Amino acid sequence: MISYISFVINEPLPGMAAPDSEMEAVFAHLAGIDQDGTRMAKAIRRTFDMLLDGQHTGRFRWEQLHKTEKTHCGTLIEINLQREFDFADGTVLDYSISGIEVDCKYSQQLGNWMIPPEAVGRILLGIWANDKAARWSAGLVRASEGHLNSGTNRDAKRTLSRNGRKAICWLFKDAPLQENILLSIPDEDVDAIFRQTSGQRRVNELFRRAQRRPISRAVVATVAMQEDYMKRVRGNGGARGALRSEGIVIFGQYKNHVQAAVTLGLTAPGPGEFVSTRLACRRTHHGLAPYLELDGEQWVLARGDDPVEPAPLLPDIGQL
Repeated sequence: MISYISFVINEPLPGMAAPDSEMEAVFAHLAGIDQDGTRMAKAIRRTFDMLLDGQHTGRFRWEQLHKTEKTHCGTLIEINLQREFDFADGTVLDYSISGIEVDCKYSQQLGNWMIPPEAVGRILLGIWANDKAARWSAGLVRASEGHLNSGTNRDAKRTLSRNGRKAICWLFKDAPLQENILLSIPDEDVDAIFRQTSGQRRVNELFRRAQRRPISRAVVATVAMQEDYMKRVRGNGGARGALRSEGIVIFGQYKNHVQAAVTLGLTAPGPGEFVSTRLACRRTHHGLAPYLELDGEQWVLARGDDPVEPAPLLPDIGQL
């Protein structure tokens, strides 16, 4: 992720034509509490997952939301950012950050934020995120008259002009958002997953088809559509046990699992994530491929021409 956290007080921030002490103070505060954007990205991801409510609805696409839910997205992002960072309430606008009034706005189109009359002349924290692209951005801009278009909508709200968009000081620009794997695997795989007649079978099919890619708990919940969705991943009656005969293992967020995944060259599962893959006993044709020692054997990532064989038991989960 890109973070502009180094600047000199009394010199303009990137994108600013002149110094603005309030903008600099808000920028410095936000950059200081979230240097790599992890916390802001988590709040945005949480918002999408709350709106979709996949565990109870099976929805995973923005297009599946009702119009009122889409409209509510900006409010939820505002709320979740406040919960994440414990921003004080503003007197007029959404937040008070370093004693400065800040309005929070979200748009599906980058920079197309709707600015109410009370925010004119004030600082705007603008958020953009796209779940399908798995990207997001956040920037600050002063909603001054010189940065706004003259026209208004029926609520007297205005948008940033071309100069206003150029004046945005980006905290994070086009940064990665935790991926919703159901939006990036082929449609035929998604159809095969949801054709299954039970939550357990759908979860099994998910880990069978979306191998070597991080899969979030929210996706597991969406596929399972059950209150006890985490039970569908475990070894005792869950996907780990069901897929073992196919050579497939499922790494979780635990320390030993992460180390094992990284040893094999896989993406490390992050908090609340899983990564599945098929393994094969190491043979001559695997050459210098990285391997793990489990159950007294050496295991590598299976190639397409490797025979299917029961997978080993994964190491104890150890510590988070």
